[in-house]
Amino acid sequence: MTQEDDWDRDLLLDPAWEKQQRKTFTAWCNSHLRKAGTQIENIEEDFRNGLKLMLLLEVISGERLPKPDKGKMRFHKIANVNKALDYISSKGVKLVSIGAEEIVDGNLKMTLGMIWTIILRFAIQDISVEETSAKEGLLLWCQRKTAPYRNVNVQNFHISWKDGLALCALIHRHRPDLIDYSKLRKDDPIGNLNTAFEVAEKYLDIPKMLDAEDIVNTPKPDEKAIMTYVSCFYHAFAGAEQAETAANRICKVLAVNQENERLMEEYEKLASELLEWIRRTIPWLENRVAEQTMRAMQQKLEDFRDYRRVHKPPRVQEKCQLEINFNTLQTKLRLSNRPAFMPSEGKMVSDIANAWKGLEQVEKGYEEWLLTEIRRLERLDHLAEKFKQKCSLHESWTAGKEQLLSQKDYETASLMEIRALMRKHEAFESDLAAHQDRVEQIAAIAQELNELDYHDAASVNTRCQGICDQWDNLGTLTQKRRDALERVEKLWETIDQLYLEFAKRAAPFNNWMDGAMEDLQDMFIVHSIEEIQSLITAHDQYKATLPEADKERIAIMGIQNEITKIAQTYGIKLVGVNPYTVLSPQDITNKWEAVKQLVPLRDQMLQEEVARQQANERLRRSFAAQANIIGPWIQTKMEEIGHVSVDITGSLEEQMNNLKQYEQNIINYKSNIDKQEGDHQLIQEALIFDNKHTNYTMEHVRVGWEQLLTTIARTINEVENQILTRDAKGISQEQLNEFRASFNHFDRVSETLGALLDTNKHKVKCDILNLIGCFCQGEVEFARIMTLVDPNNTGVVTFQAFIDFMTRETAETDTAEQVMASFKILASDKPYITVEELRRELPPEQAEYCISRMTKYIGPEVALGALDYISFSSALYGESDL
Repeated sequence: MTQEDDWDRDLLLDPAWEKQQRKTFTAWCNSHLRKAGTQIENIEEDFRNGLKLMLLLEVISGERLPKPDKGKMRFHKIANVNKALDYISSKGVKLVSIGAEEIVDGNLKMTLGMIWTIILRFAIQDISVEETSAKEGLLLWCQRKTAPYRNVNVQNFHISWKDGLALCALIHRHRPDLIDYSKLRKDDPIGNLNTAFEVAEKYLDIPKMLDAEDIVNTPKPDEKAIMTYVSCFYHAFAGAEQAETAANRICKVLAVNQENERLMEEYEKLASELLEWIRRTIPWLENRVAEQTMRAMQQKLEDFRDYRRVHKPPRVQEKCQLEINFNTLQTKLRLSNRPAFMPSEGKMVSDIANAWKGLEQVEKGYEEWLLTEIRRLERLDHLAEKFKQKCSLHESWTAGKEQLLSQKDYETASLMEIRALMRKHEAFESDLAAHQDRVEQIAAIAQELNELDYHDAASVNTRCQGICDQWDNLGTLTQKRRDALERVEKLWETIDQLYLEFAKRAAPFNNWMDGAMEDLQDMFIVHSIEEIQSLITAHDQYKATLPEADKERIAIMGIQNEITKIAQTYGIKLVGVNPYTVLSPQDITNKWEAVKQLVPLRDQMLQEEVARQQANERLRRSFAAQANIIGPWIQTKMEEIGHVSVDITGSLEEQMNNLKQYEQNIINYKSNIDKQEGDHQLIQEALIFDNKHTNYTMEHVRVGWEQLLTTIARTINEVENQILTRDAKGISQEQLNEFRASFNHFDRVSETLGALLDTNKHKVKCDILNLIGCFCQGEVEFARIMTLVDPNNTGVVTFQAFIDFMTRETAETDTAEQVMASFKILASDKPYITVEELRRELPPEQAEYCISRMTKYIGPEVALGALDYISFSSALYGESDL
């Protein structure tokens, strides 16, 4: 023990403090010297020869000091004082600036310092209250004893005692029969102090060591004097502390039990809510009924995004918190020797983990189904629009064709008219053959729409069937008309070659222009720059054919000009239109102009699509740039957390602070995840389904992020449990570091040792020296130890189980027998305890807790309200009645 204050030989005590110390220390010394039949009058004079000083130490300690020198010379006195000082030093007290010469010379300050050192060592040092000792223990004792009293607030050993109420409260708490506390007044400090002094001296054998006037008139009374006097009360009432200690033990045990029950109820509630949410959510995710429109399916996708972004994250936090609460509860139950907590059926942590795993599997399948359906509907919309366009063009072309083919105009026609009809029919057949490809395309599109389960497939099939039936009928009618014309063709010999040539060249050219217009207006869907570039290349190739087509147009128009020229030359009157075709020169001209106008429009459409694909590419690159940073960052943080969790440098609190900093850094990184979610949403809204710039998908990032949050939370929880274990088991930081070093070392060699012990290469984490020693003693001993550190036979020993095993033999924990003994003290050795005794000795909350759970004591001649504390103590620890 070191001296509380250094007594500097160059400084002087405050006169008021010196006066208080002189009186208090003198009275304290005399309270012990009177047991030897002597006393002192002047503290700095009567200890100068060392004889009474040695006598004082013998009375206080109960030990014999060396025989004193009997001479009266100065060196005899110094020798005796040195013997006393050496004895004080032998008790672990460090004397600072105090020498025998100063005591022999009557130095008051040094003498007071020496007596204070003796008081500290023999009257105050051994005071212990709830893990605090000496001055702090005495202060805590005073605070606990005076807490219920009005106008008393003990915070120190000087100002808090000036009004005398604290001293009166101490006396009344232990001997309420000596003082009527209700009649004391805060504005009468001298009266209060004198009352306490007189009662203590008369009834408690505590001599008066202070003057009321000195305490009241001093701004700050001397702390050492007050502490010396108050310590006498502690020792006087020490016998009453046994019942209070027992009550404190019971309160502690009951508080632990109440907290454990609260945590159990909270776990059950959280588990029920989480399982209920999973139960409600899975049917929603399993509902794979496809919508018929793109808008409806996109709404389903938006609802799924809201679920992932808004509804699921809080449940992830609840699941993590549930696991943390479960581990904390089990740790507290183990530390307090309670049975392990077994949740209700179906609410184990493993049950929740399995339910969560099932949820995530269904969730993944639901998202894949959504994206597949959206792609299918997009393809269907494109095909349906293309089908309608081609059908409209075909139906426009076939309008009136059946009526035309059914005419019998050849029966009354002239020779020229017959020949014209024949050539016209040939042109029609050429045109009909040219349209065969379009009909086949319409049928192919209809078949694909049926294969992709288009919602309006019935109308598509009806329209397609109508076109096919009409096409077959046109073929039949065409063949019948040709047969009829051929029958009469031999009757006619003249043919107008120019009209025929015009018709033959105009019809294919017109068909080519129809195909060109169709291609220029053809809808397209692409997903990459390469695909749109391919369309642009094809369009450029088409534009390269326009000059050759223009030559054909000029040639066809030249035929018509030749007809006109011949007619003008030979006076032929042209009546009506070309008998061989419905196409006129103006039709060719108009359609050609239409083709030329569609070309720049097609250019514009392609360029707009290029811009859209470039924007999509930028979205891909932006997403990939973030994903290629976030993915490795999450992996790095996971590794860093692993390093922190096995790092044994520093205290657990420092490890906790490091982990909290990691956790805060991770939380601060959440904005990057949110930004990535935003980019992912833009990508999905743009219907982008692939990204060659990164291997990380949004699902990878989400899973990694959730695992990172769970890992840091679990790691912090493990350190918290280690702190709980360390404090409860009384393990020092150095011991904990040694345990961790041994544990980590064996973790690195556990695979080799596991093979030797035939543990199928599981990690067997334990103190390597103890484990090898057990192995050498035989497999039976090894099996016994493994049942302690691995009760579930998982093949894995945790660091927590390792600490429990290493401290099991020396750990000081409450047991049912200890609690029962404490109740027995409160019950004055009776086999039962009354309601009044519980309410008198325990705080109200703990008292009512016991009363509500204790059963009625059955026995002869028991007091009213007798309760069975024996069975209650056993029930606290899950044991049968002892």
